[in-house]
Amino acid sequence: MGTSDATQMFSNPGDEAVIMAAWERFLNGGEVPHSVVRHLVDTSWQRCVERQVDPRLGHAPPPLDEHLLYTLQRNHRDLVEASAPVMAHARDFLAQTETVMALAEPAGTILNLEGDPAAIASAHGIQLLPGASWNEMICGTNAIGTAIEVGQPVQIHSAEHFCVGIKRWTCSANAIRDPRDGTIIGVIDVSGLSESYNRHSLALVVTAASRIESRLAARTIELRYRLLDHCVSRMAKLATDGAVVFDHGGYPIKVNEHAEAAIAAAGGDLSLTRPRRILALATDSSAAYISPADLPHWIQPDWIEPVIDDGRRIGSLLVIPFVRRTASVRRAASTLRGCADDKAAGFESILGEAPALLDAVDRARQIARSRAPVVLLGETGVGKELFARGIHQASEASDGPFVALNCGGLSRELLASELFGYGDGAFTGARRGGALGKIEAANGGTLFLDEIGEMPVDLQPHFLRVLEQGEIYRLGENVPRKVTFRLVAATNRDLRKEVAEGRFRMDFFYRVAVTSIRIPPLRDRPGDICRLAEHLVRQFATGQGRASPEIDAGVIAALDAYSWPGNVRELHNVVESMLLTASAERLTLADLPPELRSSNGQVSTRGDEPVSRDGRVTLETTEHGAIRNAIIISRGNLTSAARHLGIAKSTLYQKLRKYGLDRTLIDARGEGG
Repeated sequence: MGTSDATQMFSNPGDEAVIMAAWERFLNGGEVPHSVVRHLVDTSWQRCVERQVDPRLGHAPPPLDEHLLYTLQRNHRDLVEASAPVMAHARDFLAQTETVMALAEPAGTILNLEGDPAAIASAHGIQLLPGASWNEMICGTNAIGTAIEVGQPVQIHSAEHFCVGIKRWTCSANAIRDPRDGTIIGVIDVSGLSESYNRHSLALVVTAASRIESRLAARTIELRYRLLDHCVSRMAKLATDGAVVFDHGGYPIKVNEHAEAAIAAAGGDLSLTRPRRILALATDSSAAYISPADLPHWIQPDWIEPVIDDGRRIGSLLVIPFVRRTASVRRAASTLRGCADDKAAGFESILGEAPALLDAVDRARQIARSRAPVVLLGETGVGKELFARGIHQASEASDGPFVALNCGGLSRELLASELFGYGDGAFTGARRGGALGKIEAANGGTLFLDEIGEMPVDLQPHFLRVLEQGEIYRLGENVPRKVTFRLVAATNRDLRKEVAEGRFRMDFFYRVAVTSIRIPPLRDRPGDICRLAEHLVRQFATGQGRASPEIDAGVIAALDAYSWPGNVRELHNVVESMLLTASAERLTLADLPPELRSSNGQVSTRGDEPVSRDGRVTLETTEHGAIRNAIIISRGNLTSAARHLGIAKSTLYQKLRKYGLDRTLIDARGEGG
């Protein structure tokens, strides 16, 4: 056997007997004669021994189940779609040739198989079928797995295979490369029983791989143009923020004039001349939430805006704020945020200074600049509608209406008519002339759907169609009506769990929850409870036409110690109740509603320290309780507890020693700071 490149590329069926003898000698620890066994095959056998591949293997491992295979095919949708014409042609072209064509993903798992029906039946005997892995480290030397290893066209014939069970086969394969950076994204293979050997099979897979790569390149260019069309107007509105457009593969393709300075200020580095892929931004691996651990250190997840086209995510827009406001600057800009007096107001109506709240507001401000759907996550009563109104006021849709609908507590039929409206005579008792639904009413503005997790499963695809097509049909009508609106949804449920348990559709979840904002409960904002209570007292007193009463320190300590399961809404009701029943010009513990007090007259608190009913509370008692509550809320994390209290961690250590809390609480809950 010669040593020319051509000879090294092709197998030689005439050498089968001596190659088989060389394989047996190799397994017994002997040397491989390089004059007989090609270097490509020799080095592959060496890798198989190092990886402890069993040479007695008779076939590939069992394939993936149908669901996992479908998921894998969807994850490699671009590759599957680009290869579809090639595979369809193979179905006809390879008929009567006793060969099959296989498409595999970059790890060697077969995604699709076409060709001669008789050859397909034989291929099933060695698990050469969709869902089966033919990685070299699993099945030994074979064209698919070895092509992945060497990254070049490979032909493996009969005895050249490492595992005895597939030595009756001949196969040729070539890697398919990403047109953007040349990485291997798949393999195309032609296989058959040994009698079907043909040198032209190698030329066939080289040509097929080239065709697939050309289709991928054309598709990439098309998607990039569509992506840029979506982003150009958004980027033009950025006064000082940097912007980077990432395509559906996670590659940066365009930046604005502020990007370089903004990225540098964030401590990052990005160059379009040497584009580096950010895998977390690839559409086949993205989710509603991207973990900071998956991103470069200088990118925050809430800077990422998904770009949706025809119901499919085609890329991402990264907006990098050039100047990040500090907590002190934010507090100076707005002294109180957390509940609202004016429903038409924006984020300024949200009162509070807790870091978690300020972060949620900042995230909402950034998200408001896009039109992507957003889900507000939080317990009942945290103020999700206030955030929805803030997003509306800060968005392009602020000139349009803000329409709210609670999906909970309504029958399926009533919710459907509330959402979609109905035509004249749609049902018995329908209003003459029909009625406008909430979707139409929100046209040009924002639709806020609270408790979206309560929407019946069979209604979800109808609303999904509205989001994807931009048109609705009123109940009882067959004429579509065009609508454009910004969707803000809210829920106190775990939607991912709802999806897993079949109560929420997966396609609806990914369309509605493009991004999310978590709003902290009131118990995680201890410093805000006093501010909110004082604000509400003044507000209700003014509404009743009376002077604002003073609040005893004991009342403040009691309110701060309570767990507030109903959050801001419950605090609102408690303060209003106190103002309605209080007879004096001073609010004391006696004015607290019964649910905040235990049966023995002591105040119900989050800690173990009761407050006496007569209201006699020292400054030390209040400080002791506040520190204890902060540690409990922070689950023993002293860094978080100090942040809640607004003091340095060193100061917190001093207070812990002073009140003897350093061992009683930290030891019980663990120190995470």
